[in-house]
Parts: sequence; C-alpha cells; structure tokens
Amino acid sequence: MQPRFVGRLGLADAVTVGNAMLGFLAAFVATGNAPLAARIVLLAAVADGLDGVIARKRGGTPAGPYLDSLADVASFGVAPAMLIASRAADAWTLADRPLLYALGLLLPAVYVAMAVTRLGLYTAYDSDASETKGAPSTLAATILSAGVLAGFVGPALLVALSGLLAVLMVTQITYPDLHPQDALVMGLVQALAILLRGRPGEVFAFALLFLSLAYLALGPRFYWTG
Repeated sequence: MQPRFVGRLGLADAVTVGNAMLGFLAAFVATGNAPLAARIVLLAAVADGLDGVIARKRGGTPAGPYLDSLADVASFGVAPAMLIASRAADAWTLADRPLLYALGLLLPAVYVAMAVTRLGLYTAYDSDASETKGAPSTLAATILSAGVLAGFVGPALLVALSGLLAVLMVTQITYPDLHPQDALVMGLVQALAILLRGRPGEVFAFALLFLSLAYLALGPRFYWTG
C-alpha cells in the first residue's frame, strides 16, 4: 500500500517538508551548539525560498500553502525561539537573575505564538499577494540567527529582539516581496554565513544581519516595488 501523499504532493512540497525537518534539527541542537542551530535555521530559510521558486517554475499543489506554513512554524517559530531561550538559560539562572531568566523564556514563547498567528493569517489572506502584513517569520528568524552567528550580540539583546520581532510579525505594517535579484544577493550572503567559519563567517553573518535589519526597518516605506 503506497503512502497517501504519492501523486498528491510535488517537488516543492518535498522541499517544504525538508524545511520542517531542518527546523526540528535546529531546535534539537540549540541547547548544545547555538552556532550550528543558527546555521541550520538559515539553511531552512534557503529551503523556504527554494520551494517557492520550484512551485512557480513547476507548479504547486493545493496542499503547498498549508505545508509551507506548518514547516515555517517549526523552522522560523520554534527553532529560533529555542535558540534564544537556550542562550538566555546559559547566561542567567532562576536563582541569580529570576527576572531575566523569566523574560528569557517568556519572550521566546510569545515569539512562537506570534509566529503561529502570523503564518495562519498569511496562509488565509496574503499567500497569493505580492506583499504581506507584518514582518515575515523568515525575516525574523534570519535576524535572530544572524545575530547569534555575528558573535557580538549578547543574550539580553537577543531576548529583546525576539520580543520586538514578535510584535512586528502581527502588526499592520506592509512588507513587499523582495525582487528576485535582491533575494539572490541575500541568499548568497546567507550561504556564505552558513558555510564559512571563524572571522569570515562572522563578517558575512554581520552583513546578513545588517541587510535584514535594513529591510525590516526601511522596507515598508522605501523599498521600490515598481
């Protein structure tokens, strides 16, 4: 007896499911190896862009948008939240810094809740549009992961960023889709941040963080959409 998905799902859907697997792997290793977890989240972001390209070139399936949102919950909701919470737990203890410890768990939890909310709204209302309301969850996860890899962003700033991004994901701020050439540049910088180690990797992680923060702050108003 063949599985039910045979003949119903396409290549893009297979990449999407792989994205979900990467999300699990990132969440699993986050407590023991934060840089590796950050790289896996960034790799999941590459897979997320790839499944969209494949769907546009070869056609998607009715299940595609739902699978995409479910996978994104794992890769860009749970995994980065685990990454930030684990950094906070390493830095603070309940006995010594109870308030910071509580915030280090609470704000990532809120981040997950807002990522789930945003992805559900996106699937229902924005999936066929060239723009979306609220900061994309992929962008939020990229910022947090690049912050970890850049090497100078401490746990307090990461926790605060997770809270800010949680709010921005459910705002009415409109974010236009990146143009293909801009997405290619971002993807190249992202790939180098994933692959390179030491100082060169930190440089590209900082570049990715800078580009992502620039789009987060300036994209809704100044990004050319014509």
